[in-house]
Parts: sequence; structure tokens; C-alpha cells
Amino acid sequence: MQDVSSLVAQAREGRPRAVARLISLVEGASPQLREVMETLAPLTGNAYVVGLTGSPGVGKSTSTSALVTAYRKQGRRVGVLAVDPSSPFSGGALLGDRVRMSEHASDPGVYIRSMATRGHLGGLAWAAPQAIRVLDAAGCDVILVETVGVGQSEVEIASQADTSVVLLAPGMGDGIQAAKAGILEIGDVYVVNKADRDGADATARELNHMLGLGEARGPGDWRPPIVKTVAARAEGVDEVVEALEKHRAWMEERGVLAERRRARAAREVETIAVTALRERIGDLHGDRRLSALAERIVAGELDPYRAADELVAGLTEA
Repeated sequence: MQDVSSLVAQAREGRPRAVARLISLVEGASPQLREVMETLAPLTGNAYVVGLTGSPGVGKSTSTSALVTAYRKQGRRVGVLAVDPSSPFSGGALLGDRVRMSEHASDPGVYIRSMATRGHLGGLAWAAPQAIRVLDAAGCDVILVETVGVGQSEVEIASQADTSVVLLAPGMGDGIQAAKAGILEIGDVYVVNKADRDGADATARELNHMLGLGEARGPGDWRPPIVKTVAARAEGVDEVVEALEKHRAWMEERGVLAERRRARAAREVETIAVTALRERIGDLHGDRRLSALAERIVAGELDPYRAADELVAGLTEA
């Protein structure tokens, strides 16, 4: 058993091994997970969480690395959660973004962690919310969450980040993809990366046109900016940071940031509760209560919805 209080204290001091152990407890759904979350609770709420998402090949890892450099120049501590597809053999992170961000490996002001999706849909790992809490409590000023390469429906990052950045690149059909449900709805800042390629201006114009056709915005509402970058050469990265800071200021001024964080906490509680309930239902397989309800359904005495209501009522009373 780990000494959670000691680990948290060491994480607050910036010791990467302590942070790694805490995140490992989270990923492994350790019996100490509740103790970890209870200890971290009063220490969280300070970090600015930025999500980066987009199709495979748009340069998410390169952009994330460039943003780390920009924030470190400002003297901020940065945490990175790089979510990768799972290995079909080990279950671990398949791509290992830490390799692509090796230039920051020796910087004590940067913590980078690759996390495997382990089959979880939506572009994130199931343990991402708790891992974000660990990095927040460890004193990170900014947390960058890079999703796996996502499609039009895998937009879960919008529910976990304060600000969502959608990356596109010319010549990949991203303009058409962005028009589909999901992507246009989640972006707070849009980045057309690899802007030195042919078609970058056309991609930006097309995206701007589609944003104009989207949901009507009133005076004072946030209109997502479109920033062109060449992340590999750090071109345009300062403009992305500026756009992020403007969005954060806009949210704080209008109470949107606090509301997003309340909604995020509510979803986290709901997910934990549903998971616990599902586990309890799973324990009922072969249980007489479930069999009895099934028999009544087959006999036409009970419909499945009423049976589910009775089952849930019995579980919550137990």
C-alpha cells in the first residue's frame, strides 16, 4: 500500500515519480483511489485545462510540444496527458507521445504522461478526469490534453477541457470533416496547422465560412478564432497562446469557466455513480432477484422497463 499523503506532498514539490505513482493508482483503479481523490480535492481547481483534438496526422503532438515551449517561456509549469490508442497485446499506450516530446523530458517544469484509451471511445482514456486532477494538485499551471486521432463523433474532450482546440491541416479533407456534426460544435479555437502547404488559406476560408453558417451568436458571444501555424517551426504558436488567453479571460468575465467546471464535475460524479451501479448489476448474474424478474417478463406479467425500475430500486435500497 502506498502512503497517499506522502505521495501527494512529494507531487506538490514537483517530484515526477510521485506524480507518476498517483496517476498509476488512478489508471489501475486502485483500492486507494478514493483516498487519493479525497486527499487531492482541496488542492485542485487552479490549472487551466486545454484540450487538443483533430484527425490523425494534423500535427497534434508537434503542436502540443510547441505549446509546452511557449508556456515554459512564460515560466508556467505544464502537464501533458497524451492519450494514445491501446496496444492490442499489452493494453498500454501504443504510440508513446513522450518519445515525440523528448525535448522536454529533462525539464522539471514539465510532466508528460501517455495514457492508453483501453477501448474507451470518445478520444480519451477513462481515467483522464482523475489524471487531470492529479496534475492540477501537483501544481501545474496549464494542463494540455492531447486526444487520439478522432473522427466526427469522438469529441469527449469538450467535456473535460476549459478550452478546446481543434486542429486541421490542408489537403486532408478536414474542411469537409469539420462540417459534420461534432467538430464545429466543440472548438473554442481552431488551428490550421502545416500552413506552409498549398491549400492552407483555402482551408481557413472554408472553415471560417462554415463557422459563419453555424449557430447564431449575439453581441459579446465568443467567436472561435482561426489561427494558422507551422508547429514544426513554432510559427504561429504565440498567436495560439494569445487566443487561448483571450478565451480564458472571456470565460472568466462571463462566468462561463466556472459553469464549465461545474458541469465537468457533475458529469464525473454521474460517470462514477453509473459505473458503480453497473458493477452491482453485474454481480447479480445468477442472482435469484434477476431471474425472478426475467421469468415475470417472459410470462407477460411485467415489462422490461418496470422490471429495471424494480431492480434499480432494490439496488439503491440495499
